[in-house]
Amino acid sequence: MSEQSVPVPVTVVQGREVADFPDLAPEAARGRVLRVTVTGEDVLHRAGRDVPEEMLGGAELSRLVDDMFVTMYAAEGVGLAGSQVGVDWRVFVYDCPDDDGVRHVGHVINPVLDERDVADAVVVDNEGCLSVPGPHAELGRAESATVRGVDRDGAEVVLSGSGYFARCLQHETDHTWGRLYIDRLSKRERKRVLKKMNEMADSVFARRQERARELEAYSAG
Repeated sequence: MSEQSVPVPVTVVQGREVADFPDLAPEAARGRVLRVTVTGEDVLHRAGRDVPEEMLGGAELSRLVDDMFVTMYAAEGVGLAGSQVGVDWRVFVYDCPDDDGVRHVGHVINPVLDERDVADAVVVDNEGCLSVPGPHAELGRAESATVRGVDRDGAEVVLSGSGYFARCLQHETDHTWGRLYIDRLSKRERKRVLKKMNEMADSVFARRQERARELEAYSAG
């Protein structure tokens, strides 16, 4: 999911408020920047596989989470799913503010989104995606959301949010089921967004490469 600038005076990591946290999650210093997939690639448009229990607590999954964090930062996003780095495991990472300026950071393995109550408000707002580089479109999402899953070590994770963070949780969980935000748009609006993407993609990719070089220097330092 693409970035939105909001003040972040409080930080909540894996659903728990922390007293202090760096500008970039510690995982970023351990990871390597991966290529972000673009709409039309098969891995983005099919449901992912649940991460098996035997992978929890292992080096492969931990390395993937690290790589996803630094890739998200290189792409200047607030959320990133496994399919967006070409991996069909159901996992996503996030570093996303909510509408109150609270910063939420963490990852979820095998996320499940609670069913929305029909009485819950739906908010229409701009939404973008790192795999649809450049444009945004207005899309209705539930005002609040709860996602349940586990962390890389298998511990239970329950994340609840409202506003922009709720939008992020819904957007990233969609990715793990093979759905992009543009799949929720009308045919006409989807066509407009894809046309705009083709016009903007080169400049977006150039900026990502520049940011990746900055992060490589950060990791080396």
